[in-house]
Parts: sequence; structure tokens; C-alpha cells
Amino acid sequence: MATPMSDQEKRKQISIRGIVGVENVAEIKKGFNRHLHFTLAKDRNVSTQRDYFFALAHTVRDHLVGRWLRTQQYYYETDPKRVYYLSLEFYMGRTLENTMINLGLQNACDEAIYQLGLDMEDLEEMEEDAGLGNGGLGRLAACFLDSMATLGLAAYGYGIRYEYGIFNQRINDGWQVEEADDWLRHGNPWEKARPEFMLPVHFYGHVEKTREGPKWVDTQVVLAMPYDTPIPGYMNNTVNTMRLWSARAPNDFNLQDFNVGDYIQAVLDRSVAENISRVLYPNDNFFEGKELRLKQEYFVVAATLQDIIRRFKASKKGRITFETFPDKVAIQLNDTHPAMAIPELMRILVDIEKLPYDKAWEITQKTFAYTNHTVLPEALERWPVQLMEKLLPRHLHIIYEINQKHLDKISALFPKDMDRLRRMSIVEEEGVKRINMAHLCIVGSHAVNGVAQIHSQIVKDQVFRDFSELEPEKFQNKTNGITPRRWLLMCNAGLAELIAEKIGDGYVKDLSQLRKIAAFVNDESFIRDVSKVKQENKMKFAQYLEKEYKVKINPSSMFDVHVKRIHEYKRQLLNCLHIITMYNRIKKDPAKHFVPRTVIIGGKAAPGYHMAKMIIKLITSVGDVVNNDPVVGNRLKVIFLENYRVSLAEKVIPATDLSEQISTAGTEASGTGNMKFMLNGALTIGTMDGANVEMAEEAGEGNLFIFGMRVADVEALDKKGYNAMDYYDKLPELKQVMDQIKSGYFSPKQPDLFKDITDMLFKHDRFKVFADFEDYVKSQEKASNLYQDPKQWTKMVIINISASGKFSSDRTIKEYAKDIWGVEPSDIKIKPPNEPREPVETREAAMKPKSKGNLL
Repeated sequence: MATPMSDQEKRKQISIRGIVGVENVAEIKKGFNRHLHFTLAKDRNVSTQRDYFFALAHTVRDHLVGRWLRTQQYYYETDPKRVYYLSLEFYMGRTLENTMINLGLQNACDEAIYQLGLDMEDLEEMEEDAGLGNGGLGRLAACFLDSMATLGLAAYGYGIRYEYGIFNQRINDGWQVEEADDWLRHGNPWEKARPEFMLPVHFYGHVEKTREGPKWVDTQVVLAMPYDTPIPGYMNNTVNTMRLWSARAPNDFNLQDFNVGDYIQAVLDRSVAENISRVLYPNDNFFEGKELRLKQEYFVVAATLQDIIRRFKASKKGRITFETFPDKVAIQLNDTHPAMAIPELMRILVDIEKLPYDKAWEITQKTFAYTNHTVLPEALERWPVQLMEKLLPRHLHIIYEINQKHLDKISALFPKDMDRLRRMSIVEEEGVKRINMAHLCIVGSHAVNGVAQIHSQIVKDQVFRDFSELEPEKFQNKTNGITPRRWLLMCNAGLAELIAEKIGDGYVKDLSQLRKIAAFVNDESFIRDVSKVKQENKMKFAQYLEKEYKVKINPSSMFDVHVKRIHEYKRQLLNCLHIITMYNRIKKDPAKHFVPRTVIIGGKAAPGYHMAKMIIKLITSVGDVVNNDPVVGNRLKVIFLENYRVSLAEKVIPATDLSEQISTAGTEASGTGNMKFMLNGALTIGTMDGANVEMAEEAGEGNLFIFGMRVADVEALDKKGYNAMDYYDKLPELKQVMDQIKSGYFSPKQPDLFKDITDMLFKHDRFKVFADFEDYVKSQEKASNLYQDPKQWTKMVIINISASGKFSSDRTIKEYAKDIWGVEPSDIKIKPPNEPREPVETREAAMKPKSKGNLL
């Protein structure tokens, strides 16, 4: 049961968590009881915790709806340029607490729930994560939606409403086991179905030449049903929309063929069409060329473009021409997954709207921009022509035409340079004929960006060098960011309050203000307070682990945390080798002083990624040995954090002392977990990769534990040839560790269990784990030594927090807005629903029937 806050605590929290106010509290209690009764048809005698969660969620949602309608009405009347963020993933996590914070309702809700005799945290824990993403790319999209709403941009997120999100991970006997994520089982209180905006999407068929031009005929139709989720900005009354499409079979599906066939079977076959939005593909940084995945990609694109064009045409100002389309519409492609939007817009403009090809292409290029998220070759989408010809024949023709004109341009500039034509073609001819989706995006967009300075440089100098030489002005950098609302205010209220006490609460909307706390780096009481908040967060997380996983950990040990998708390039193996090294050192000299550590590793492996699953098994096996060795005691513990997801990140990140960001230099495009840890008072041990480089630049390299090869060193080693044996022979501690793994020290019942891992490390390790081992271990020793001096450690923490302002997604979005989308952030606060609206023109004009098409 929650304890009431003292007056002093309430005063402290007032700035950030919203005003309490007797009327507010009474209104929320009233809403809660009304929903329990009328929406859930329950009374307090039979209600469950879940019922209480839904009652509160509906009550909070009530406060969104008026603002939501007003925001959309405001956009209709002012007709701003709209931004459309197209992504196959939106990794939203939970919505309740974030919504309360952004609406300034948190304190009032806390108080209301307390007065109702309930515990707010228990209710929050009932909410399912919306796990509609794999990792960084999907979570970035979610942070961007929060920032776009907070900056008052007329922005929309468009994606797929997967029935099953990223799988739930269970660890069984040390192995990952996947379970379906039936996140909609109990219903989703935040979404609103909009069947009146259902749209048809076509597949298969063939192309006929007619006098009016090519016609795509005999297609199969699937309907796209939109579900809208409100996206509130922070304390500005703006509520934007995320629209996710769900696949529905048309009612005449399989029944059109006036066949007296099997009616029952025809109805059962509807599920085939509806499978399109059934499940999220669980791959991170890996391309799986399956027909269902291509269907998903085209499905979201086709429905979204129809919606965008409907809204464009239904403008209050009236539209007669597509000439102004790029002045009113910006479409951002989140990686190549929605790349089919480029040929689809061309198809609409040329085949349906009858624009001349060159005019259509000019409009298309001005409308689209493309964000690249990875340089790993196995992640780049290259669709077999055969598959595209079967599924989307008209689009294949359009792509051929785009490619022909693109290659004509290049051969005019570089006559007889056949190799350049081959390298730059959208169509790959060698082996299986394929469409290179990244090349399609570059050619069809007016801007291409990487997601951190070093990554954008690699994109320009290596991956797409030919293209950047041709059009250098097209290539930009937009370093990723995270929303400080979720990743500080919400997940670390203690730290957020402490900062607000020192510098006010302006930093919540302008994170660069965190620079001001550097002034307190020598303030004894501030150092003590920062340290105390961290200790409280660690205690809380330790209690959570004990409750959920029955593991006891030492809260005064250093929490050394490595959480992200399991992938060879992220080098969880390097961490694992260090754990075994620490274990061996304790065993060798048990009397020697050792700085206690709890190493926490978490993350999901793609179900088909054998090596990643073996890495999990190795970590859990090492944990079994280390955690049960009496010589070690509680000086070293290894925890594999099961089912890492957004809501678990919100718990573990604020409790972390040391953040592991140890990818091989040149492989992690940006990383965003690194930023979350920095903002929440962890120190970073990391390579000069992704955004780590800019973190070191902001905080000073000496305030991070930077180790290992730089990009140039990796390139030099590639040239020379990487030989793992050189390191094995030279480094006795590495040799000992590898011999233990090879001989079955951690798998006595199955000595060769980890043969695939050791073979890879010795014979074909693309990510050069051994090459960074020695420097990594030294850097870890530096971290341990500093941790023994809590005051110096906390000073370094304060320097890091004060330097983390650059990594707000607000800053990132302002850069996209200015450099790519051509829109202006607005700090106009739309009038809240309880104040009369000032019409932009007259009420009558706003109520004209034609407005219906545009309001949503």
C-alpha cells in the first residue's frame, strides 16, 4: 500500500509532476469510478488489479480526447506542412505513466489512487508493453513521436498494428525460449479503431498495356483498417496521432468466383489475408527475404499514401494541383523497410492522377527523405526480382524505369564506366536478380542521413560513396536522441527532481540546460544527493530482481550492465570473457581485495540466429559456475536479465553504475541505450563507435572509459589480416579463458557445447573480439579503481549528466525539421478543452461537411 507524501515531498514534486488540486483529484476519482462501473461493468467487490488499471487508463484517456480533437481541428484550420514518419516498427512500451506526465496529471492521479486505497505502481505494472519493435530503430520512432508532439509539429506516425509484437523471452535451462506476445488479449485502452477510413490495398495480378498507359489488373484486395493512438506533447495541449494499420479480408474474399464451392473454407481462408498484420518479424540488423515481410512493407506504404493524399486533397484551402504536394507533405522513411513508398507514389501520380512522368518524379524526390540505420551488409534489403514480379508487378516496372533514367544520367557523366553503373544500379544482376532498396531510397529522396557523425561519415565514404560523390549535398548527419520525458522524468523521478531543485524545470523541454549542473560538480551536498538517488534506484532494482527472479544481489556492488539485442557485433562475448577473467583472478588469489560487481546482461536473440542463442547459453552457464562458487561469495554475480523490453529498461537503466557500449568500432550506427545510461547517471565503458564518439566529445574523453581500436585501426587490421591466434598466444589470461570454454569447464556434461562459439572466435570472427580484449580488461580495472572512491565516481557522473543535453530527441527533431522537412517547431499552446476555442476563421467554415475528410 502506498504511503501518503509529506507536504515537503509534494512541494518538491510540484514542479515536474503537475499540480494536485482538490478539484483535479475529485474529478479523477469520479472518472475512475464511472469507468469501473460503466466501461468495465464491475464494482469494487469483484474488480481485479487489471480492472483498476483499465479504469485509470480510461480516465486518463478522457483527458487526452478533447486535446486530440482540438489539435486535429487546429491543423485543419491552419493547414501546416505535415510530416509523415513511416516505420515498420514503433517500440512504444507502456503508455499510462508517460501520458500522465505529459498532461501534468501525475500528482493528481497519484493522490486520487491513494485515496481510493490502491497502489499506483501495482496498477502501472498491469499494463502490457506495446512491443511493436525489435530494438533501437523502433524505439527511436517512439521517441521521435514524443518530440514531434512536444515541438508542436503536425506530425503522424504510420505503421502496422501487429497482433503479436516482439516475442516474450523465457530462459529455460539457460537457453532462450520464445513465447508469443499476445499483447492485445485484454484490449488496448489507448487505441481507437477507425473503420470509416478503411482502405483497399492490392497485390499480385498483372500489368496490361492500354491506350491510357499501363494498368495493374486482376489483383487481390486486402483492406487496411486504421487504429489511432493519441501522442501527447509535454504540457503543450498538442496531441498528435500514430495511425497503425490492421489487415482485414474484404467480405467477398474468395467468394467472388460465383463458385458453388466450399463457403466454409472460403470464410476460413480469410485469415490468409489477415496474416499480413499478424506478427512482427523478430530480426534486428538482419534481412530475411520472405514474401510475407514484403507484403507487410507494401501494405503499410499503400494504405498510408492513400491516406496522405486524401488528407492533402481535403484541405480547407482546396487543392487543384499536385504541384504543391512537397510544400505540404514531408515523408521520412525509417530505414529501407517502407521504401516501396517511392514507386507507389509514382504509380499513383502517373497511373491514377495522370501526371507526366518527369513531373511525378520531381514531386516524389522532393517529398521523400531516407534515414539509414546500419552498415552491416547482411541487414541491407535486397528483394529478389522474381518475388517482386509476382507480388507487385507494376511496381517492378516502375523501379526498372526509375533505374533506367538513373543509369542514363550516370553513363552521361561517366561514359564507358561499366563498373560504376553496376555498383550504382538499383537492380543487381549478378546471381539471383535483386532490387537494392537502399539504392532506390537514395535515388528517390532529396535527403539521406546517418544517425551519428561517425556513421554518417562511413555512409558517405564507404557504403554509398559513389552516390555521395555524385550528390554530396544530399547526404547529412542527424545524431539520434532520446526523449527526456520517458527516459528521465518518468523512469528516474528522484534524479529529475534533484536536477529541478538546482536549475528549475526548463531542462525538460530544453535538455541543453543540463550544462548548468556542472556548476555543482564540487558541491558536497549535491554529490551526496546524486549518490543517494543512485543507491535508492539500485536498492529498488535489487528488490525487483529478488521478487521476480528469486535472485539476491549485493546493492553496494558495482552494477555493470550490458542490455541490448544479442548480436555478434555488439560483442556480449567480450563482456563474457571479462567475467571469466575476473572469476579466474578471484580464484587465483581469494584473499586479494576485489571491487564487488554484479554483471547484468540482457537482450533477445532473433529466433533463427544460432550464434546469438549460443551466446545466451554461454552467459547463463558462466553465471551458474560463478554464482555458486563459495570462494567467490558475493564479490561477483552474473545475472542474465530475462525478457529485456522497454518497461524493464526503465527499471534497470536508473540503477546502473557502468554502461557497456562495446561494439567493434564502425559497426554500431549510433546506439541510443548509451544516451539513456548517460542521462541517468551511469558511466560508460565503450569503444569509439556510434554516438559514443559524440558522448566523449561532450563530456570529455577522460570522463568515459574509452578503449579499443578506432575505425582506422579496424581498417588497418583488416588490410593486414586479423589472426586470433596472435592474441591467444600473447595473452595468458585470454588463453586461460578460452581453454576453459573449450574444455567444458562451464559445460561439464557436454564439453563441446560451445564449439561453435570457440570455432568462430578463432577462425572467422568478423568483429575481432580478441583484438580489444587486453585494452578492455585494463579499462575495466580503471572503472573498478574509480568505483572505490565514491566521491570521485559521483563527480564524474555529474559531469556526464551535465554533458548529456545534446542527446535529446528534441534536438534531433529540430534538425530534421529545419534541414530536411522544411517545417518550424511551434510553441503555441493550443487552448485546453475547458476553455472556449477561438476559431481561426468562423465556426461555420470549420463545420462545413467537406472538413470530414481532413479532420483525421
